[in-house]
Amino acid sequence: MNVLIIKNVKNEGPGTIEDFLKEKGTEYSVVDFCGCDATEKTVPDISVFSHLVIMGGPMALYESEGAPFMHFETAMIRAFILKNKPALGICLGAQLIAHALKADVYAGGSEEVGWDRVNITPEGMEDPTFSAISVKTEPYAEVFQWHGDTFDLPQKTVRLASSGAFKNQAFRYKENVYALQFHIEVKPEMIREWFADKKGEGIEKMFVQTDDIYPEYQKRAMKFYEGFFA
Repeated sequence: MNVLIIKNVKNEGPGTIEDFLKEKGTEYSVVDFCGCDATEKTVPDISVFSHLVIMGGPMALYESEGAPFMHFETAMIRAFILKNKPALGICLGAQLIAHALKADVYAGGSEEVGWDRVNITPEGMEDPTFSAISVKTEPYAEVFQWHGDTFDLPQKTVRLASSGAFKNQAFRYKENVYALQFHIEVKPEMIREWFADKKGEGIEKMFVQTDDIYPEYQKRAMKFYEGFFA
């Protein structure tokens, strides 16, 4: 196994995904596109990789003119799908998978920021990989969100989770392509870095929630990775 991880901005790294791969002794490479100046020279030879992981970023896919890295990532996703290789998209990465499968990506009209519940569909609970994130095998999960964009459900995919504000929180294509609008990979230090310049009672509450939720969240994330990287 050899995993390709694509970063779109410096501070949105693979978090617990990288922790899992290190723990298992799995070969992986992190390619940092930085969301700005990726060219053909920075695009790796994807033929040597067995799995693709696309991380998040604050940029909007529908405003991607002048950001060629998004076009490269879309092409990589389609190549992995054509080769029946597993792919995982987180936040912006999920939107890129939806786009690669020819679904529309657009502004959602509101934002989800912080810890919130997503409801897992019956199909999601039947998925042995995705259902690992459920809380005590109940059809919901507490997840970390930070997005305002969303996407239509691509054709021939299975909706795995939704929320009151956003119907499409996660989906699966075939048996090995997963798109998660939420951040399964976060660690407490990542959240504190993301919100370091923001103040207020809500931010402090978020940090307290993080310390409370994270130990179990990490365990559930690791179970998801067990299934995805199997």
